[in-house]
Amino acid sequence: MINPQQSPSEITVFAPAKINVILRILDRRPDGFHNLWSIMQTVALEDEVQIRLRADRQDIQLRCDATQLAADQGNLVYRAATAVLARAQRSIGLDIELRKRIPMGAGLGGGSSDAAATIIGLNRLLRLEWSPTQMADVGQSLGSDVPFFLFAPSAFVAGRGETVRPVVVEGARWVVLVNPGFGVNTKWAYQELAATRTVVTPLSLVQRELDRQSRVSWAQLIAAAENDFETPVFAAQGKLREIKRSLQAQGAEIALLSGSGATVFGVFADEARARLAQARFVSEDLINVFVVPTCSGPLGW
Repeated sequence: MINPQQSPSEITVFAPAKINVILRILDRRPDGFHNLWSIMQTVALEDEVQIRLRADRQDIQLRCDATQLAADQGNLVYRAATAVLARAQRSIGLDIELRKRIPMGAGLGGGSSDAAATIIGLNRLLRLEWSPTQMADVGQSLGSDVPFFLFAPSAFVAGRGETVRPVVVEGARWVVLVNPGFGVNTKWAYQELAATRTVVTPLSLVQRELDRQSRVSWAQLIAAAENDFETPVFAAQGKLREIKRSLQAQGAEIALLSGSGATVFGVFADEARARLAQARFVSEDLINVFVVPTCSGPLGW
C-alpha cells in the first residue's frame, strides 16, 4: 500500500477477471444496443498494470507481454490513459507495462479491468482525487464492463453497463475457470441471440427480489443464476455445453458461461472440491483451467 502522504511516481495495480453470476439480455435500446441486467463478481485471476510517470517527455509508451495484443492506440490501457490525461488536462509522459494473465476474448473482462486499473492508477499518481463515479464517467466510453471494475468486487450492472450498484455478496467461494482455447465474438453472440429467440423474457421474481437488496447470499445467487447467451452460444459450440455439464457433475453450485464466452466457470464451496474439478480437465489439449477465490475488495495495488 502506498503512503497517501507521499507523491509516488510509479504504481502497480492488479486487475482481476470477472464472472457474470447472472446475465440477462433484455430489450433493444433506441441506440441499437441492448439493455442488460447482471450481477458481476471479481475473481483472483489478475493482470498487472504498472504505470510510471515521466516528466522528461509527454508521450505514452506501452509494453505488453502478450504478443498478440497491440501495444498502441488500439489497446484499452493506452486509450484509458489518454482519456484520463485529457479529462485532467495534464501533459506528462507515461511508461506503462501490461502483464497479461487473463485470457483474451474470454468473457472475463480482462481488457476492461486493465482499463479500470489504468484509471485508478493514474487517479492515485496524479492525485486527482476522483470518486469511483467520476472514474466511471471516463471508463464508460471505453467499454461497457469498465465501470463495473471501478465499483468491484461485486455489483448489479444495468443499462449498457453504465448503471452500477455495488452489492455485498456474503461469504467466499472458489471458482474454476475453464477456457477452451478459442473465443466467442460478442457481436456475433448478440446477433445470434436476437435471431433465435422469439420473445424477451423479463426478470424472474427471484431476480427482481435480488435487485432490491444491498446484501445477497450465495444461496440466493445460486437460485437466480442464468446467462441468456448460453442457448445460442452452446448451439454453435457444443464443447462449451460439455464443459458446463462436467463442472455440474463435479459438484459445482453454479456452472455458467461468463459473458458471451467462451470461458465457462464453476462455483464451489471450498478449494478442495474446486481442485478436484480442475483435475477433470488437465489432460485435455488447448484447455486452460484456473482455480481462484472470489475477491473481497476493490482493485488493489
